[in-house]
Amino acid sequence: MRIIFEAAGYRVSEAGTLADAGIVTGAAMPDAILLDLSLPDGNGLDLIPELEPRTPERPVIIALTGRDEPEVTRRCRSSGCHEVLLKPVPPRELVRTVGALLA
Repeated sequence: MRIIFEAAGYRVSEAGTLADAGIVTGAAMPDAILLDLSLPDGNGLDLIPELEPRTPERPVIIALTGRDEPEVTRRCRSSGCHEVLLKPVPPRELVRTVGALLA
């Protein structure tokens, strides 16, 4: 996925855990965040409240989940996600979605 986003002209940072995501977003707030809900150290949605005090402008947040349930979608939207996508998401579709939300 990194290769596809970089080929599309995006600068990419990666984090595999909530702790790493806190470090990455603390160094430089990204324009967009692809947020997996199932991380080794917790729910990806737990990152969102940490972002608010650090920036007046919230990044575009796209939740990625393997659970196709209305309650999961509702929770993502109420937490501030701009889009909720069901995994596996074809990489090119994900790049198009990010581009459209950033436009």
